[in-house]
Amino acid sequence: MVTRRELFTLGGAALMRVPATAYPFTLGVASGDPLPEGVVLWTRLAPRPFDPAGGLPATDHPVQWQVAEDEHFTRLVRQGTATAAAGYGHSVHVDVRGLQPGRDYFYRFRSGGHLSPAGRTRTAPARTASPDRMRFAVASCQDYGTGWYTAHRHLATEDLDVLFFLGDYIYEGAVTESGGARADPALQLPDTFELATDTLDLYRMRYALYRTDPDLQAAHAAFPWALTWDDHEVQDNYADTASRFALPAADFAVQRADAYRAYWENQPLRSPRQPTGPDMPLYRRLRFGDLADAYILDTRQYRADQACGDGLRAGCPERDDPARTLLGVQQRQWLLDGMTSSGARWNLLAQQVMLAECRYGAGRLDMDKWDGYVPDRRAVLDTAARVPGTVVLTGDIHVNYAADLRTDFSRPDTPAVAVELVGTSITSGGDGSDTLPQLDEQLRANPHLRFANAQRGYVRCELTRDTLRADYRVLTGVTARDSPISTRASFVSERARPALMPA
Repeated sequence: MVTRRELFTLGGAALMRVPATAYPFTLGVASGDPLPEGVVLWTRLAPRPFDPAGGLPATDHPVQWQVAEDEHFTRLVRQGTATAAAGYGHSVHVDVRGLQPGRDYFYRFRSGGHLSPAGRTRTAPARTASPDRMRFAVASCQDYGTGWYTAHRHLATEDLDVLFFLGDYIYEGAVTESGGARADPALQLPDTFELATDTLDLYRMRYALYRTDPDLQAAHAAFPWALTWDDHEVQDNYADTASRFALPAADFAVQRADAYRAYWENQPLRSPRQPTGPDMPLYRRLRFGDLADAYILDTRQYRADQACGDGLRAGCPERDDPARTLLGVQQRQWLLDGMTSSGARWNLLAQQVMLAECRYGAGRLDMDKWDGYVPDRRAVLDTAARVPGTVVLTGDIHVNYAADLRTDFSRPDTPAVAVELVGTSITSGGDGSDTLPQLDEQLRANPHLRFANAQRGYVRCELTRDTLRADYRVLTGVTARDSPISTRASFVSERARPALMPA
């Protein structure tokens, strides 16, 4: 229990008084991008979360923050005052430094006499450390209207060093007042949620809707996240400056700028990631001692428009054009150079769309995925062939896949050079199912696919010095609350001999 006196003191120092308001921490707290010496802490003041301005006047607010070694905050190690800037939706990004590597910390915020929930975070191991293991999970695609965030409730109980969230944090389409599958009339959503999201105010409100969910808040507060976006944070299947709906380039640039700004405001990202107009430098590397380098990729902002008009295509020579790129020239070279010079036991490529070849019926391939950008895929896999320990982590497709990656997918007799773990959605696509005729057909047509499953959930992983283990955690459904979770399948792979085998 926090006493009234404690509300107005911070480690014995008097707090700066701010005007009393309604409870401002309705969107919870979060941490992200762990370093050995620090982590980013996030919150956003929004006493009325569905108001475009969050229910606050257009003035900056001071917000106090604390970091402690214990959950009761008796052993404070860092504290200070940050600014919730009105121009950035009253969001707060605190880049805390001076922490010890490889240990848990607790954090919280105060504003206007109110205390936020406490979050727990974890720093990365020292850069020169040689950790025995690393635990992480892979999640993506959480359409609010199609189901409950029960997967996040289960995620919050996992002991993780980091969660890689790989895109589609929000969906830009209309949300009905009933909340779709949630059917919760108590939400009383404004009429604006029945509109497609394409302005800064609407993007801010959409993030507020998602972040009011208590299970999502619990997962954010349980461990640090490393996030990247996919398409629905802006517009379905957009490619760089190309709108799916053929908007004029100038109009789409404004929409992308609004979407990127709202993304920055609502995620635990460091200040160098701050957007400038329609551009935001999101790709980055996180190091976990000499055990793993994690490359957080951006496969939307720099890509060439999808080949052959997008969609499923057979016989599309345009996808082999070396001038076309998924990553962009600069990001691709950064990735290849990093993989080559890393020195870590493992390279984790945390990214959005399926890298393995995936043939559908009649030999069709999906032009939105790496199948539509063959030269970029070839460059990554040729590098992986020379650098042991490459693991690709993927979201987007609302299906669990486990895949061996080869430099030539037409030769299943050749050894794999890397493995790919494709995680299903948190909710998108509804309840899903264990098997589908389409998935059975894909397993037959793609011998490098070891597993396919369309239930909802996440992938839990553990790295050791020489092995990777992946547990595919699935729910019985998401349209009803309180679904139990179970492990549908588990796979292991060795660093020296990459190939996924049932555990």
